Amino acid sequence: MDLKKIRVERLKWQEWKNIKTLRESLKQLPDLKDIEYLVQNSIKIETKEIKKEQKERIDRLAWELRPWRKGPFDLFGTFIDSEWKSYIKYNLLEPYFNLKDKCVADIGCNNGYYLFRMLEQKPKKLVGFDPSIHYKTQFDFINHFLKTSIEFELLGIEHLPFYENKFDVIFCLGVLYHRSDPISALKALKNGLNAGGYVILDTFMIDGNEPYVLTPEDRYSKIPNVYFIPTISALKNWCKRAKFKDFEILEIKKTDTNEQRKTEWIEGESLENFLNPDDSTQTIEGYPAPKRVYVKLGR
Repeated sequence: MDLKKIRVERLKWQEWKNIKTLRESLKQLPDLKDIEYLVQNSIKIETKEIKKEQKERIDRLAWELRPWRKGPFDLFGTFIDSEWKSYIKYNLLEPYFNLKDKCVADIGCNNGYYLFRMLEQKPKKLVGFDPSIHYKTQFDFINHFLKTSIEFELLGIEHLPFYENKFDVIFCLGVLYHRSDPISALKALKNGLNAGGYVILDTFMIDGNEPYVLTPEDRYSKIPNVYFIPTISALKNWCKRAKFKDFEILEIKKTDTNEQRKTEWIEGESLENFLNPDDSTQTIEGYPAPKRVYVKLGR
């Protein structure tokens, strides 16, 4: 697989009509000095001095970059209230990994919220993979001010085995159920690891002791590209077939409307619209409501 050729082709996505204007606006952003970067639950960016017209330009582009799925971000006093309170997931998982001096990848990194959080642990290298030019534009918007060394690749999980570097830690959060061949996706993750490396995986699950899988007829929770939702037993079997040696359950958590909900910074619906209005234990289609299992997979 020729990744160089793929990169060249995907950079052309910046010329898409709905993206080109946003990319041009990025070039007009002010270069501010004395930037302070604070990590609380939000990614907070401050400066000692900012002019009114600079602030207005930044706020206008932030609004034009909707929808903001992951976050939140606090940008010079403007709070970007993303659909997901991503710190809930990050704070849940943080006790289970150590990234110091490690080469780290985040597959399906969205706008890079988790990557910006990971900087605190001082990894050797951080690379985000996401084949979305919109999310890359959001990342470039935030990184214009932070100027981090994070690399953003317009690539997906299928490109990982062919990537120029292997990784010590790979995060794959909320991706597996979007793959029509989950075992191949797991093999790609394993092939992207260095010896002794591990994967932090998050995926939808259904209850049950048997190795069964839910296959939605059309949509799951109004999401069209959800293919397979396994029991933990089935997920474990997938990982065995992908030749992972270790399978450790870290956490199990139901998705609720505190973690995922509609805000003014997104467009369209959110979790409250995806559930049965008469029974919140079911999706609108009648399937079990979203529940996630977090696992650590050893190579």
